[in-house]
Amino acid sequence: MPSHITESRIHGGAYSSPEFAAIFSDSNQVQTWLDVEQALAATQAEMGIIPHEAAREIARVAKVELFDLQALGQESMETGHILVPTIRALAKACSAHWGEYVHYGVTTQDILDTGLILQIKDAWGHTLSRLHSIREHLRVLALRYQHTPMVARTHGQQALPTTFGYKVAVWLDEIDRHLERFDEAQARVLVGNLTGAVGTMAAFGAQGFEIQRRTLARLGLAAPLTSWHSARDRVLEAAWLLVQTSMTLGRVANEIYHLQRTEIDEVREHSRAGQVGSSTMPHKQNPSTVDLISALSRLVRAQMVALTDAAFQLHERDGTTWRIEWAALPELFIYAGALLTRMDGVLAAGLDVREERMRSNLDLLGGLILSERVMLALAAQFGKQTAHELVHEVSLASRRSGISFRDALLKHKRLQGCFTPQALEDLLNPATYTGLAADMVEQVARKPLSTPLHGAGEGAISTQGTLSQSQYVMEDM
Repeated sequence: MPSHITESRIHGGAYSSPEFAAIFSDSNQVQTWLDVEQALAATQAEMGIIPHEAAREIARVAKVELFDLQALGQESMETGHILVPTIRALAKACSAHWGEYVHYGVTTQDILDTGLILQIKDAWGHTLSRLHSIREHLRVLALRYQHTPMVARTHGQQALPTTFGYKVAVWLDEIDRHLERFDEAQARVLVGNLTGAVGTMAAFGAQGFEIQRRTLARLGLAAPLTSWHSARDRVLEAAWLLVQTSMTLGRVANEIYHLQRTEIDEVREHSRAGQVGSSTMPHKQNPSTVDLISALSRLVRAQMVALTDAAFQLHERDGTTWRIEWAALPELFIYAGALLTRMDGVLAAGLDVREERMRSNLDLLGGLILSERVMLALAAQFGKQTAHELVHEVSLASRRSGISFRDALLKHKRLQGCFTPQALEDLLNPATYTGLAADMVEQVARKPLSTPLHGAGEGAISTQGTLSQSQYVMEDM
C-alpha cells in the first residue's frame, strides 16, 4: 500500500502527474537500464567484440514486462546490489549461452547514470511542452490586458499605477529566460557515461571512446570527455533548472493567491463546477490550485538541499552520497511535474480578471497614488527636492484629515495657483500614468522565440524501446 504522498490514492493526484510519475516509475527505470545494456550489446556486435547473435538475443529479451520487479527488489535486498539482479535476470532470459555477453566491460554506475539521463531526457521533453504551453497562456493574457490599469504594490503597499498586462509580461519574460537556460543546458546535461569501474575504460581498451560514442548515440545522448561518476554537476544543473522554473511559477501562484484576497479581489482563480472552498463556510471560494502550486514549489526547492549533499563525492565513485540522488532527484522531478501541470491547468481554465475592482482600488487612496506625478509636475517650479517635501506634507495632511489628495493640494498655501482644476484632474488620472508598461508588454509578447528544442513536444523524447530487435537487425545488414 502506498505511503509516499506522490503515490497516495488520496493525495497523489495533487502531488504528482501521470507523465512524470511514469518516467520515474520502477518499470521505466528498469527499462532504461535494459535499453543501455541493449544499445551496448548492439554496438559491441557492430564492432566485432561480441557475436551478432548475442546482441539480437539481448535485444529480444530486454523488455521490462518480461521481468518480475518484485523479485528484482527482493534480490536487491539480499545481494545488497541494485543492478546485479537485473543483470542476472537479463542474462538468464537469453537463450543458449548468449547471456554471457550481457554487461560486457561496463560497471553498475555506467548503466544507472546513463539510465538516469534517459529518464531526465524524457522528462525534459514533457517539461518544455508544459513550459511552452504556460508561456502561450501568459502571452495571450499579457496582450489582452496590455492597457488595463491596476495598482502596483511595493513593500505590500500601494505604490503607482501599472497595467495587469505588464505584471503578466514580467512573468512571461522570466519564463522565456528559463526556456533559454534549458536550451543552453541541453548539450551539457543530456550526456551518458560508459567508462568502466574507475572511469578509465580499461575494460574496453583502445576501442573505448568509439564504443561509448556509438552506444550513447543509439540512445540519443552525447558522450563525455571524461567519466562523471563522481562529478554530479550535470544532475545538479538539470535539478536546478527545475528549481528555478518552480520558483518562478510558485511566485506567480503566490501573486494570484494574494490578488484573490477579499480586500484586494482583483484576480481570481477559475472556480470549477462542484469545487468546494470550505467544509463549514459555504461562501468560500479558495484559490486551491495556486496554493498547491506554491507548496509544490517549496517541495521542489527542498530536494535541492539533498542533491547538493549528493555532489560531495569521494574519490572516483562513492555510494554514500550517490544513493541520495536515487531518492531526491525523482521526487524533485515528480513534484515539478505536478507543479507544471497544475499551473498549465490554472492558466488554461482562465483567470477571472476583475477590471472594475482594479479600477476602484486605484482610487482607494483618494489620488495619493499619483503623488510622484504631481511632485514631478511641481519640480519645474520648486525643484525636485522641495517639490518632494511639499507633496509629502500634503500627503500627510490628506491622510490626517481624510480629505482627498486633490482637495489637500488645492488648499495648500504654497501651491495656490500652481494647477488649474482641469490640469490637476489630468494629473490625478491613474489610467494615464502607466509609463511604458504597454510598450514593454509589446516587446515581450511579440518577441520571436528561438526554434523549440528537440523534444519540446510532449512525449517526443522517449526512452521506451530505444533499440528494438528489428532496428538492430536493420543496422546489422
